[in-house]
Amino acid sequence: MSVTTLDAGPSHILDNPAWAALTGPHAHFAERIGHAARYHQEVAPFYAVSDEDDPRAWVDLAALVGPGGTASVRGVTEAAEGWEVVRTGHGVQLVDTGLRAEPDPEAVRLGPHDVPEILDLVARTEPGPYLPRTVEMGTYLGIRHDGRLVALAGERLHPPGWTEISAVCTDPAYRGRGLATRLVRAVAAGIKERGERPFLHARADNANAIRLYESIGFTLRRHTVFSLVRQIEAAVLEERA
Repeated sequence: MSVTTLDAGPSHILDNPAWAALTGPHAHFAERIGHAARYHQEVAPFYAVSDEDDPRAWVDLAALVGPGGTASVRGVTEAAEGWEVVRTGHGVQLVDTGLRAEPDPEAVRLGPHDVPEILDLVARTEPGPYLPRTVEMGTYLGIRHDGRLVALAGERLHPPGWTEISAVCTDPAYRGRGLATRLVRAVAAGIKERGERPFLHARADNANAIRLYESIGFTLRRHTVFSLVRQIEAAVLEERA
């Protein structure tokens, strides 16, 4: 795999998509203190800071999470003062450079009443974090077989001009039938109809998913890192001093 320089720049919006979403189209989902923000509980588990190199952002994030609180943030490999990295995961970000987007006649729009089925499918396939109100973040489409939800894809982060395709998953018994690809194309059709551009994320070690996305018209834009960080309480800091 090669990394494209497409749209690359010192401050491209996709370099910090959660912050761009939380301070833009998804502001109604945001809890924000200064230079730090997070999604409402049960919508998404993501936090964001305006600039991970700005000490003010970490002060604001500390106020947002509270003493000993944790936050899942992008772009952090070394802890800021007063914080520790609990664990880190590596991923990739891909952008649409040639995806054929088209509606699917079998795809149905999913809503709050479908959440129990969605959560069940997500628990069995593990496409990434999905909470009870994630369905409110954008359009989620599914394919049913004999009334049962067997495949899913939808919209998650929404920076201005872009929409992330996420929660792409298929029941193991129905894999190999192209259902995920069909749903990605169908979700992308809605995104492009709004004049926006699709992008997505995948785990860096998920070679099969990355290969599939590249084969249908996505291009690897950059490698990403996400870390769970914890605020160190004052008493612990004093002990370590």
